[in-house]
Amino acid sequence: MQARALMLQGTGSDVGKSLLVAGFARVFVRRGLQVRPFKPQNMSNNAAVTTDGGEIGRAQALQARAARVAVSVHMNPVLLKPQSDVGAQLVVQGRVVGNTWARGYQALKAGLLGAVMDSFGRLAAEADLVLVEGAGSASEVNLRADDIANMGFARAADVPVVLVGDIDRGGVIASLVGTKAVIDPQDAAMIVGFLVNRFRGDPGLFADGMALIADRTGWPALGLVPYFPDAVRLPAEDALSLPGRNAPGGAAKVAVLAYPHLANFDDVDPLRQESGVDVVFVRPGEPIPGDARLVILPGSKATIADLATLREAGWDIDLKAHLRRGSRVLGICGGYQMLGRRIADPEGIEGPPGTVEGLCLLDTETVLGGDKVLVEVSGKTVTEGVPFKGYEMHVGRTTRAARPLLELDRGGTDGAIDASGRVAGCYVHGLLADDRQRRHWLQWIGADSSRLDYEAGIEDTLDRLADHLEKHVDCARLLDLARVPRFDGTRKP
Repeated sequence: MQARALMLQGTGSDVGKSLLVAGFARVFVRRGLQVRPFKPQNMSNNAAVTTDGGEIGRAQALQARAARVAVSVHMNPVLLKPQSDVGAQLVVQGRVVGNTWARGYQALKAGLLGAVMDSFGRLAAEADLVLVEGAGSASEVNLRADDIANMGFARAADVPVVLVGDIDRGGVIASLVGTKAVIDPQDAAMIVGFLVNRFRGDPGLFADGMALIADRTGWPALGLVPYFPDAVRLPAEDALSLPGRNAPGGAAKVAVLAYPHLANFDDVDPLRQESGVDVVFVRPGEPIPGDARLVILPGSKATIADLATLREAGWDIDLKAHLRRGSRVLGICGGYQMLGRRIADPEGIEGPPGTVEGLCLLDTETVLGGDKVLVEVSGKTVTEGVPFKGYEMHVGRTTRAARPLLELDRGGTDGAIDASGRVAGCYVHGLLADDRQRRHWLQWIGADSSRLDYEAGIEDTLDRLADHLEKHVDCARLLDLARVPRFDGTRKP
């Protein structure tokens, strides 16, 4: 049997494409199909390490999990990771190939189609169904030339498209009908139907709306999908979805510094699901809450620039006051680098070459440079022997600390903890997703743990998402709309 493919594109960013692809992946894998997720081009600083030693967007890692398959670099062959000063880091098939500015990237896109089609073909060779996710908006006609993310890919591979609109943000009729009005007629011909996502209220009240969209566009309505509130239990990819705070009333407040180039912020997702924890994302211009028991400095795609923002916001002063009150600080990856004495960038990886002073809360120094570390890791804490599993994803090397935080199973140590035992940092992402480690850190700040099984919760949520979609979308019809793609390059993007 040849693999079939179906693509979900959106009328805009953050309309729920990623979540829908994950949900449909779980729907069809439960029906006995081999499913693979695919996103030709992604822009995100929330990335995941793959089993084949590269990195892809976090959403595709979740989709792979929904499809019950290992994560591969071919699921997201082109990844752009925005940085300061030097534009965006360009990752192709899991490996960093350089930096690019927005205008320069437009000239590169046509040359990247080969890698995109190569990865797509590899996935199709091992699947019954490939679910493709577009990027941003299908109606960005100003970026249509040499497009590889939306209609350019769909046309090149002859993959049918389902267009998704988000009614929760308003204007869904105009966004769907407007898309038909502005895109090229040949692009419009690729669209085989539409979905309206995140509906709240009585579906009968929008029946006329669905009919109007179908009449004005000529595209059949494939489903009105009600809002799925438990989506917050799944790792998010886009910083647009960052909440202001967790549900109020938690016994222990944890403040997370949301600097501009925040990366891998899903590290704190497990804490947000703990009933005894109140997570607050603190943005520049806001003070660190005085009653926070723990301040987390998360990962950063531009450590030096975000450290400057941290100082401009006065957070360095807040951190000192926080520690004087006896509270605690945890740095992860870029946040760990900031906690040290110095950060050197001799190769100009993040901007002009130079060295900056760190927060001097840990006795470490970091030099940015060398090959990017992309590896899954495991081990235990040095002092208490608490096991962990996670992954490293960073550029730069940090001097070995006199008081390391973690002992690695592969040998060696990672991270540091200060003499007071109240400031700690490490390179390991996913630390708090490990139930054993999360309970350990909650105990560290004197907070109660709800005995949450985080990984089981993700699996349960994916199953309930699939149930939700099967109830409101004719999934058999979606499968019928999928078709065998082309790989011969005879169609123009």
